[in-house]
Amino acid sequence: MQEIEKYFGYLGYELIDEMCKESIIKEVPKNTELIREGQNVIVVPIVLQGLVKVFMRYEDRDFLLYYIQPSESCMMSFAASLKRAESKVYAITVEESRILLIPSAKISSWIIEYPQINLLFYQQYDQRYTEMIDAITHSLFDRLDKRILDYLSEKVIVTRKNPIKVSHKEIANELGTAREVVSRIIKKLEKGNKLRQYSDSIEVLDF
Repeated sequence: MQEIEKYFGYLGYELIDEMCKESIIKEVPKNTELIREGQNVIVVPIVLQGLVKVFMRYEDRDFLLYYIQPSESCMMSFAASLKRAESKVYAITVEESRILLIPSAKISSWIIEYPQINLLFYQQYDQRYTEMIDAITHSLFDRLDKRILDYLSEKVIVTRKNPIKVSHKEIANELGTAREVVSRIIKKLEKGNKLRQYSDSIEVLDF
């Protein structure tokens, strides 16, 4: 209970007690699929420790929507659970993570019985909505070199690591472009002293 109270004390003792009774805490290894596209959402994850990234897939390309950091949840899963709909996204752990899994069936009743739970989800809903609009805007109007630099800068911030271990292929997949294009632009950014490449990582110099 103490771990949940650390982040969610504002929800009140009764709701936290219910969350402890009805939910489970799971240690999830790095690079594990936490949410699968097309599956019925039976649990809503909240990250206690670690980091999770959420994607949308279109045809054969993936599009990074947002990261879930400690004390945050997946709003797309929350929305799907309320509508009893299939997930439109998939989520993967970036690093070993400790996840609170709340049964979807409980959330609907808790919203009525414990209205303060809205503080947990709807504040994040506004945040995620803004992030997704920004992501779509960047993909439509920003040059790819800026998108790549912004992507790497955000990854430095959320992982708290610099250099970061990331491949050109991973960047291409998450930004919905080709690896060859990413490699060419990263070389250009390196010449412009925006970043530095190593054998297995990239250091952002200007962000």
